[in-house]
Amino acid sequence: MLVYYELTFAISVCLSLAYVFFWHKHNNIHITLLYLLIPICNFGYLELARSSNLEEAILAVKITFLGGCFASLLIMLIICNLCNIKINTYARLGLFLLSTGVYASVMGIGRNTLFYKSLQLKSFYGISVLTDKEYGFMHTVFYLLVIFYFSLSLAALIYGFIKKENFPRRIIIMLFLPLLVSMLSFFLVRKFTSDIELLPVAYIFAQIIYILIVYQLELYDITDSSIDSLIEKNDTGFLSVDFDLRYLGSNDIVAEFFPAVKELVIDKPITDSEFMQATFVKWIIAFQKNERKNEFNYRSRKDDITCKITINYLFCNKRRRGYQFFITDNSVDVQYIELLANFNSDLEKEVQKKTENISLMHNKLIVSMAAMVESRDNSTGGHIKRTSQGVKILIDEMLHSGEHALSDSFCKNVIKAAPMHDLGKIAVDDAVLRKPGRFTPEEFEKMKAHSAEGARIVDEILKDTDDKDFHRIAVNVAHYHHERWDGSGYPDKLKGEEIPLEARIMSIADVYDALVSKRVYKDSMSFEKADSIIMEGMGTQFDPGLQKYYEAARPKLEAYYTSLDEKDS
Repeated sequence: MLVYYELTFAISVCLSLAYVFFWHKHNNIHITLLYLLIPICNFGYLELARSSNLEEAILAVKITFLGGCFASLLIMLIICNLCNIKINTYARLGLFLLSTGVYASVMGIGRNTLFYKSLQLKSFYGISVLTDKEYGFMHTVFYLLVIFYFSLSLAALIYGFIKKENFPRRIIIMLFLPLLVSMLSFFLVRKFTSDIELLPVAYIFAQIIYILIVYQLELYDITDSSIDSLIEKNDTGFLSVDFDLRYLGSNDIVAEFFPAVKELVIDKPITDSEFMQATFVKWIIAFQKNERKNEFNYRSRKDDITCKITINYLFCNKRRRGYQFFITDNSVDVQYIELLANFNSDLEKEVQKKTENISLMHNKLIVSMAAMVESRDNSTGGHIKRTSQGVKILIDEMLHSGEHALSDSFCKNVIKAAPMHDLGKIAVDDAVLRKPGRFTPEEFEKMKAHSAEGARIVDEILKDTDDKDFHRIAVNVAHYHHERWDGSGYPDKLKGEEIPLEARIMSIADVYDALVSKRVYKDSMSFEKADSIIMEGMGTQFDPGLQKYYEAARPKLEAYYTSLDEKDS
């Protein structure tokens, strides 16, 4: 029987030594305290078995009750911590004081009747056992305390299993096993045997399980495992200073990158070093101004080494205490980036040149196609060129006013799309398209079909282009340039701002050109008459919001068309 207690004590000591072997500075402090406490408790059971008188037995009992009062508290705190259940400082302090108060009554055994009113020491099978116990009311409080901790632990495990989806389930199951065994040993088994204590075995079982848990948790602790991997790899430097810029320490890698660090003294300000003042202090100042600017590059001209420096706050117990530097050699990366940048620059220029050539050729093909369509119409030619210039003059005035937030790409795309606005006329029969007089209602319906047909042709031509914005704008210009502000236009009778802006601009330029240009079936109209018609159409045919831009553009439009007449003459 004595060998049983000797073995349980020896095994618990060995398991605590094994924990020391696996110990990591980031291990849960409550687990560490538990491994310190369990051998002490098992030693108490051993001494109780070997005691020769009541005084020795009482001292041993006081040692064993450390487990009941504090081990159960530690197990509850371990479970809450591992299940990510926060217990604030005041609650932990209150629980510790509660356990301490109960244990204070244990310390009074033999001197008062709070815990035991009376007890006797007897010998069974070569070991000493306390018998004939008469309990005081604090013994009942002790039982309630253990039940309380057990209930909290069980509730935390159930909550963690149900709610903490990102916490490994097998860890929760492993935490439940020693809790269950301890409670069975404490409450049930001792009901059937009073000669031998099974709690020492339960404690050993808990030690084994917690070693396995600690070993498993190292894999799940991404922060610690990442830091350990960086340190083990031995290619990352670490340097820390406090908020007063006093040097706290660094690893050997930092000294390889920055030899001046060897001259620094712990607790001395790094501002005493000219090198540190020009580098690390400067980086700290930049970080203080903008915390997002926390990465810097440093190139040593002497060794031609480029380092990447990352600065963040140094945290201790979740409080900011200073600044932490991470230093890595990225010379190869920088050289590769520089080489790649030069290559990309040359390649970008070449691609840009080829793209411009392709775009120029593409635009010429579109304009040529539009000119071919235009040659079938009863016009004197040049309509697409003139309307494109008219669109440009209008857009320039809109940009000049600053009231319209037009992007450069939008303006370029509308001007580039203008020649495509009448491509749909290619599908109109010559008998209709080239008719010198007014259209019959049937002929006009056929003529109106050129808008939708033009949109279809433009969409087909541009369907594979990478410039989706130009594709959309060109389709809109062809489709909707005959829509009217009051909704009486065609083909879809759009009204107001339902008509895309690019089509509203195109509409003014298109009608203006039709009025002031000579056709085979009509003479050119005077600028005054054309202007009167355009102004009358503001709010009915045209967007009234574009009126002021048209009025501002009118002198330039007249000057442009006058210059065309002079060339023709």
